[in-house]
Amino acid sequence: MMHFISFMIALSLSGYHTAADYVQGDINPEAQTAANTEQTSGSSDYKNDPLYPYIAQQNKLVEKNGTEYIANPENILVLANKDYLLQSTYTPPDLVRPNVTFSFGDAQVEKAQMRKEAGAQLEAMFTAAKQDNLTLYAVSGYRSYKRQQEVFSAEVANKGEAKAKEAVAVPGTSEHQTGLAMDISSKDQGYELTEAFGDTPEGKWLQKNAHNYGFILRYMKGRESTTKYQYESWHYRYVGKDAATIIYNNNWTLEDFFQHVQALQKKIDDGTAK
Repeated sequence: MMHFISFMIALSLSGYHTAADYVQGDINPEAQTAANTEQTSGSSDYKNDPLYPYIAQQNKLVEKNGTEYIANPENILVLANKDYLLQSTYTPPDLVRPNVTFSFGDAQVEKAQMRKEAGAQLEAMFTAAKQDNLTLYAVSGYRSYKRQQEVFSAEVANKGEAKAKEAVAVPGTSEHQTGLAMDISSKDQGYELTEAFGDTPEGKWLQKNAHNYGFILRYMKGRESTTKYQYESWHYRYVGKDAATIIYNNNWTLEDFFQHVQALQKKIDDGTAK
């Protein structure tokens, strides 16, 4: 079965995969990769693969003093983790305070901010939850490099460095510094960040609906070996609606998503993509 197919052919030949198939989660990525390896001919076009646009949205890296840093941190799909670092001087250029309910009320604090696009979608998501009789509370959004240093140091003092690294990002590796993440809680959790939040009506609603507003549950249960972080039922990351839908329907982490993007790029570079 062919992996990459133009929309016109997809409409006429039911045996071919379309971008919609991928977005709807109808294709098993591993089986699909194996099938593509066996493909030797066809008229499909890799540019119609739904992951193709994201090749250009991969991290670009720059070396500085022996360390590689992300050179395009304003990319909405920036992958900041233990392998890809943000420079200490980076601050998002378009931070705003979303008009949502905060656990700390109207206090004008750094963590009330998000990047403009993410903040607008956070507002839409909170409004939709309210329409379903659920009240979400934003707890922590943007966090500067300096503030991350303070949070990490406090965790090290409390739990030791090894345990701290499982729960708190080392400065420069935190998604909060991108301005694209928001920690969310509910009243019955005391506005705290707890694993139990994932089992509340609010947590379950987010798991089911967040992708419709461009957000993903960033640190999934059972995927700690991939994300390198413990499960965080409260941590939602903005990636845009299209990417979020692909990630959600395939039950991927953001790392998984870019592994598939890289696999597509390799096929193109090797000349095996059709």
